[in-house]
Amino acid sequence: MALSKDDDGAGKIELDSVKCILSTTDLKGNIQYSNRYFSEVSGYSKEELHGSPHNIIRHPDMPKVMFKLMWDRLKKNENITMIVKNKAKDGRHYWVKTFFETKYHPISREPYGYLSIRHAAPKKAIREIKPLYKRLRSIEARYGIHASQDYLIKYLMKEDKTYDEYLKEITQEKNIIIDFFTRQTH
Repeated sequence: MALSKDDDGAGKIELDSVKCILSTTDLKGNIQYSNRYFSEVSGYSKEELHGSPHNIIRHPDMPKVMFKLMWDRLKKNENITMIVKNKAKDGRHYWVKTFFETKYHPISREPYGYLSIRHAAPKKAIREIKPLYKRLRSIEARYGIHASQDYLIKYLMKEDKTYDEYLKEITQEKNIIIDFFTRQTH
């Protein structure tokens, strides 16, 4: 984990490309479990994290509509992956590709919480998503979250993609070796 400056001059935490940040929450979003890497990156101790709302790490640059999308999907028992800018305790930030899923009791099959698995977000995805998030925040500030949601829907329609397709496209890393062999077989 290293410190660098983002293009806006703010302190940015560079995440290990192999390690992942894990956490679970109850149904209200209060942290029940966090792995050591979560504490290391966020600067919060396990004691500070456990029992706290997960939005303790929410960065103000994140559009509210993205969390509305997340909660809407989770309430429909649909998993979701997002690019998220989080804020560490000391004010620095870090970008993650986050997978969210609902956890169910093995016997009753009733939902009891959520699992979040986070990895370093690909640089391409960050470059792609930053202008969209900036626009969504601007719309939210002037017209509210519903206008922001309308903009996001129209943006995706213009791209002719679902949210999941859009995210998959911007998070795919180019693999030169796979590209080479794919072209050779066609």
